[in-house]
Amino acid sequence: AQHLAARGWLIIYYPPGVKEITDKITNDEVVKRLKMVVKTFMDMDQDSEDEKQQYLPLALHLASEFFLRNPNKDVRLLVACCLADIFRIYAPEAPYTSHDKLKDIFLFITRQLKGLEDTKSPQFNRYFYLLENLAWVKSYNICFELEDCNEIFIQLFRTLFSVINNSHNQKVQMHMLDLMSSIIMEGDGVTQELLDSILINLIPAHKNLNKQAFDLAKVLLKRTVQTIEPCIANFFNQVLVLGKSSVSDLSEHVFDLIQELFAIDPHLLLSVMPQLEFKLKSNDGEERLAVVRLLAKLFGSKDSDLATQNRPLWQCFLGRFNDIHVPVRLESVKFASHCLMNHPDLAKDLTEYLKVRSHDPEEAIRHDVIVTIITAGKRDLSLVNDQLLGFVRERTLDKRWRVRKEAMMGLAQLYKKYCLHAEAGKDAAEKVSWIKDKLLHIYYQNSIDDKLLVEKIFAQYLVPHNLETEERMKCLYYLYASLDPNAVKALNEMWKCQNLLRSHVRELLDLHKQPTSEANSSAMFGKLMTIAKNLPDPGKAQDFVKKFNQVLGDDEKLRSQLELLISPTCSCKQADVCVREIARKLANPKQPTNPFLEMVKFLLERIAPVHIDSEAISALVKLMNKSIEGTADDEEEGVSPDTAIRAGLELLKVLSFTHPTSFHSAETYESLLQCLRMEDDKVAEAAIQIFRNTGHKIETDLPQIRSTLIPILHQKAKRGTPHQAKQAVHCIHAIFSNKEVQLAQIFEPLSRSLNADVPEQLITPLVSLGHISMLAPDQFASPMKSVVANFIVKDLLMNDRSTGEKNGKLWSPDEEVSPEVLAKVQAIKLLVRWLLGMKNNQSKSANSTLRLLSAMLVSEGDLTEQKRISKSDMSRLRLAAGSAIMKLAQEPCYHEIITPEQFQLCALVINDECYQVRQIFAQKLHKALVKLLLPLEYMAIFALCAKDPVKERRAHARQCLLKNISIRREYIKQNPMANEKLLSLLPEYVVPYMIHLLAHDPDFTKPQDVDQLRDIKECLWFMLEVLMTKNENNSHAFMKKMAENIKLTRDAQSPDEPKANEKLYTVCDVALCVINSKSALCNADSPKDPVLPTKFFTQPEKDFCNDRNYITEETRVLLLTGKPKPTGVLGAVNKPLSATGRRPYIRSTGSETGSNISVNSELSSPAGNRSRYMVKMLYFLKYIGPDFESPRERESLDFEILRLSLACFIVDELDRLNG
Repeated sequence: AQHLAARGWLIIYYPPGVKEITDKITNDEVVKRLKMVVKTFMDMDQDSEDEKQQYLPLALHLASEFFLRNPNKDVRLLVACCLADIFRIYAPEAPYTSHDKLKDIFLFITRQLKGLEDTKSPQFNRYFYLLENLAWVKSYNICFELEDCNEIFIQLFRTLFSVINNSHNQKVQMHMLDLMSSIIMEGDGVTQELLDSILINLIPAHKNLNKQAFDLAKVLLKRTVQTIEPCIANFFNQVLVLGKSSVSDLSEHVFDLIQELFAIDPHLLLSVMPQLEFKLKSNDGEERLAVVRLLAKLFGSKDSDLATQNRPLWQCFLGRFNDIHVPVRLESVKFASHCLMNHPDLAKDLTEYLKVRSHDPEEAIRHDVIVTIITAGKRDLSLVNDQLLGFVRERTLDKRWRVRKEAMMGLAQLYKKYCLHAEAGKDAAEKVSWIKDKLLHIYYQNSIDDKLLVEKIFAQYLVPHNLETEERMKCLYYLYASLDPNAVKALNEMWKCQNLLRSHVRELLDLHKQPTSEANSSAMFGKLMTIAKNLPDPGKAQDFVKKFNQVLGDDEKLRSQLELLISPTCSCKQADVCVREIARKLANPKQPTNPFLEMVKFLLERIAPVHIDSEAISALVKLMNKSIEGTADDEEEGVSPDTAIRAGLELLKVLSFTHPTSFHSAETYESLLQCLRMEDDKVAEAAIQIFRNTGHKIETDLPQIRSTLIPILHQKAKRGTPHQAKQAVHCIHAIFSNKEVQLAQIFEPLSRSLNADVPEQLITPLVSLGHISMLAPDQFASPMKSVVANFIVKDLLMNDRSTGEKNGKLWSPDEEVSPEVLAKVQAIKLLVRWLLGMKNNQSKSANSTLRLLSAMLVSEGDLTEQKRISKSDMSRLRLAAGSAIMKLAQEPCYHEIITPEQFQLCALVINDECYQVRQIFAQKLHKALVKLLLPLEYMAIFALCAKDPVKERRAHARQCLLKNISIRREYIKQNPMANEKLLSLLPEYVVPYMIHLLAHDPDFTKPQDVDQLRDIKECLWFMLEVLMTKNENNSHAFMKKMAENIKLTRDAQSPDEPKANEKLYTVCDVALCVINSKSALCNADSPKDPVLPTKFFTQPEKDFCNDRNYITEETRVLLLTGKPKPTGVLGAVNKPLSATGRRPYIRSTGSETGSNISVNSELSSPAGNRSRYMVKMLYFLKYIGPDFESPRERESLDFEILRLSLACFIVDELDRLNG
């Protein structure tokens, strides 16, 4: 029919009223006639057989080139509508049999669908009718018969996706979906090009351009998921597995497509997920990274259950946390945050992997682990378990500042949210209650950055400074009550450091008020360097501090603002105003980032009193009063009233050191008097100390407080606890003008009432008497001498009235120590305080005291040798004696008279058989050394710690050495005048003292014994290792030179004893051996000639040459590389630690810090027993004997000592020869 019509053999019938449509008429007329044709076809249905037959030629005519290629779009639209109706009417058989014609028709219709784009067009309804008709009839399904139907479908899909927009209603989208889904679901398959026409709308770039096309594609895929899934799987298989990226232009977007398809319907990717597991194991790091990024989104999305549905893929993905490629690990860690927030049930799986990554060698990964955990925690604390929070806790000590800062700030934010603001209730607050302690512990770190950050965190998160005074102090009050002891110490140290920095700034301002001079400039420079050390990056800070100092010199108003800021009377509000004003003056609008201003702000934040002023102290006192009255919220805040009161007093005590002026009010002192009357000893003690620190104006300004306070202080000094008595005496001495009268009223009755038969009533009087004699030596030194001679030594120390418990323990808790021993310990302390008060040895009392203390050490604490005293009590007395000698050594006049033998006895306390004695003695030694109170020779004592069988003690000693050496070197750098005192300050000068001390070690009896030499070598290296960490100023050569020079001298302690000098030279050779083996730089020339201490070494003799090697080459090799000892110097828990005159002991195999049970064993050699016994006799004669007035008597004693020494030497030599 079509062929005949083309030849004009068929007659075309037009609907009634419609004239012939040819190319001879105008377009308007064509449109007019076509509209009538359209109306006719619209009204026809499939059952109108006659009409279908009648209008068949017309249907064929409408598909002619004249219509399909007509330039008029209205004509084309009307023709397309007619053709759509024709397909509807003649369905299921189309009147067009030529495949080419069908293709042309459907491409023509598809082109007309572009008119759907403009919904405001007058013809839009016709376009909609065309779409509706095509969708309802599924006209495009005819194209399945065509060989190149795919071209038609692709054109259709692209057209529909391009025209859809937000002005279309739901019906338009529905018809488009019906049209496309029928093609997909009823066809034999979806070709790659057709699939691309759908998937391209999911790519982010297209998605953002046409959101409606994305939504249309999403719904289409959901509707056709069963049919289209195999086609999608094939596409991804080609690209992901076979690597055929040429199969589609979308190959480079596969991961974006997978993400979108998964979000649409995971069933679309049922066959794709195993392919992703394959890709996760790719050898290409970038490829693994892309897959990890994709899967992170799939697993982490809120409604995803992929992890539970596909466990193998989940486990494979978790394995990427340990990927060798850093970006892959980083991406895995970043994913964890979303996963924790969206899938808390997966936290258990993630925890172990985050633990490993929290120790990752890459800083960025450790940083992101913290960010991941904190982000989830801030969203909801229940999302992070204790183990995850523990990882953040560990990272607060990370080696990198960026990681530490992130961890600290993150924990601070969690604390503020859940503890301070209680946003998630009590359980959440309890879960993170440890944070406050941990953050404050970080103040112990050496880095100034850590300290500054802790201060910032305290001011912004733990106790926010912007709170109102009452709220701020309540926060501080209960925080302080709930901190652990170490955190309390850290907080106290923080306030102390800030107060010290304030004093430095105050001194700097005072220097500005003085006339310009060289001395003033030098002092100012030193002060600036000190201030710079308290700021971040001290190197750069020095320049900024100098610049700030210059500005201060030029700007008087700025100086006055700074003076107000550090004034004791400055309130918190005034401080805030001052800081802002100073920052405003120093700001430069043209310089947005101003490092100088940032550094000054750091300084101002450290010195500004943002928490404490008079109003704050008053608020704290009121809180404490409420706790005392029982009206406070103590229980609600998680602390008991007693704890709150005690902590509140401790807090006020600390603040009384840093802010004494803020306490000066009758109301505050009345509350403190009330505390003095309380039964709690600690509370009363703290209250007394607060009076001592702050009460300088009580006598003049508050007479009523004075009259009430005096009798209480007297009562505490006479019958209070030892600590109360000490504070009471110091308080009287500090705040009263008639202190002599007040102290006399305490001294006289106490000195008369001393009774050794009632030791439990002796302790407080002894404490008070000792402190009185130290504070007022001119008044009480003489009366005290008779007390010391007649009671302390003769009646108390030289008598054992009670018998100690023989349980074998080396140490007992304080509450189990007998009153008599406690009294003896206080008696020893009284002797020391009495001498420290006098500060002279004119009466030779110090000599007698030192002999007494030495005898105490020689006798192992049992001065009377009656064996009535228990081992634990003996340990207490040995510790007291050693500590007393060390305390006296801090006073120059007494240091001079301490003999080398007495120094060695004191040193050996660090090798005591009792763990607690060693521990406490080492702490006291370190404390005095870091304050530069003890002479340098006492640092040599730490070398003996190499013998300690407990690893922790050795580690502690090493840290003490590092700290001491660092402090001394820094002191020399910061103080130019220190160069004149290098002999007492330079750490390297400890070497000769150490060599001499080790040469006189009682364990070193046989200079050629390899095991003993190995012990000596370990002790030497324990010290030298720390000293030789750096070769500052060619120090290695300097130390070597010292050891060589010692070999040119003699032992000043025993200059004429060959064996003593041999031991000294042997230790020197061991030291030289160690130095030579550990440093290649020691052979350089020494920068200066070392000076040896004359107290320990004689002056080198002229023409004296000592080139002998005191250790053989074989011994040298054994020391450096040799065979292991049966029980190592450092490792044997049961290794005896003997002291001069003390029998070696064997410890039990149990924990040393536990029961400390010791069983003495007899020496195998009877000669050894005699030797030890003779040595003990010798020391008793030398140290505990009376003061001989007659030279003849003294000579007689010296002769007896010499005779006994010779006897001991002979016994030792015979013992050595007999093996």
